[in-house]
Amino acid sequence: MAQHGFEAWWPHHKLAVHGFSWELLRRYREIVGIRAAIGDRLLADKPDVFIGVDAPDFNLALEARLRQQGIKTVHFVCPSIWAWRLERVEKLRQSTDHVLCIFPFEPELLAAHGIASTFVGHPLANVIPMEPDKAAARRILDLQPEDEVVAILPGSRQSEIRHLALRFFQAAALMLKARTAIKFIVPSVPGLLPEIQALAQRSGIANRLQLLTGQSHTALAACDVTLIASGTATLEAALFKRPMVIGYHMSWLSWQIMRRKRLQPWVGLPNILCRKFVVPELLQDAASPAALAAAALEWLDAARSEPAKIEALQNTFRALHTDLQRDTATLATDAIEKVLQS
Repeated sequence: MAQHGFEAWWPHHKLAVHGFSWELLRRYREIVGIRAAIGDRLLADKPDVFIGVDAPDFNLALEARLRQQGIKTVHFVCPSIWAWRLERVEKLRQSTDHVLCIFPFEPELLAAHGIASTFVGHPLANVIPMEPDKAAARRILDLQPEDEVVAILPGSRQSEIRHLALRFFQAAALMLKARTAIKFIVPSVPGLLPEIQALAQRSGIANRLQLLTGQSHTALAACDVTLIASGTATLEAALFKRPMVIGYHMSWLSWQIMRRKRLQPWVGLPNILCRKFVVPELLQDAASPAALAAAALEWLDAARSEPAKIEALQNTFRALHTDLQRDTATLATDAIEKVLQS
């Protein structure tokens, strides 16, 4: 957004907190203060419409305040009320005039609760090609066509890196014992690169990890399999048609709260959207280095001995990609115009 001329009143990392953590409690007053300041500023110079992008725990309360003062509100990305925390649906109804949905099943669910919405497709489905160019990505990263390549994506938040990166690197070390020639590529958010480098050193295999600044899409296009943190990145991996092992770990308290509020057996977006376990999920205590390594090696073995298994997964992901492809910009624009005219 900054590249398109938007002015950032606060840096986005101020909201990058993870789960129900002590970090969230420590920063709660600051985050609430930012939200109050934004509300004051917008009420002093009222916009025709406020568009909250994701971050429902932050944006919905802000939208509710603005809406009460006559400002129309649109929320982009339906909160995952279909996965957990169904109680947020009432907050959503109070806060927004219209929801722009990125998954096709969401408008029907919202309509049942009296919430107007439009399916606008998933923006990533238009960015990522239907048939990614693995050879070109490997040339960019100086990898050979015959290399076995594993992309490691341990998350984009500092707290995710602290919980997952070392586990993933320890899994990589175990994989190297089984197959010494594997190449590992690790894309990183620039601000988190020093912490990832330190954890790579702790793992004992820093010299076997190719650390990248950004370039997550290049890494996913180049790899044979990815070891990946649960989140939007898993959908990106699916759109790149890559086998994956989804891992996640959080604080004990966060895990207990989330586990009780889950509404589905799946956590990873590819599995949620396909309504079945098409890729393995290893969560909390199950996300041990040994289990992560074994699951990733199983995909590499399949690439050698069961190509039909890989092809079936890729076909599943092609169908998912097609379902998510829409002219998102036009559909979103039309929906916002209708809100303004109503």
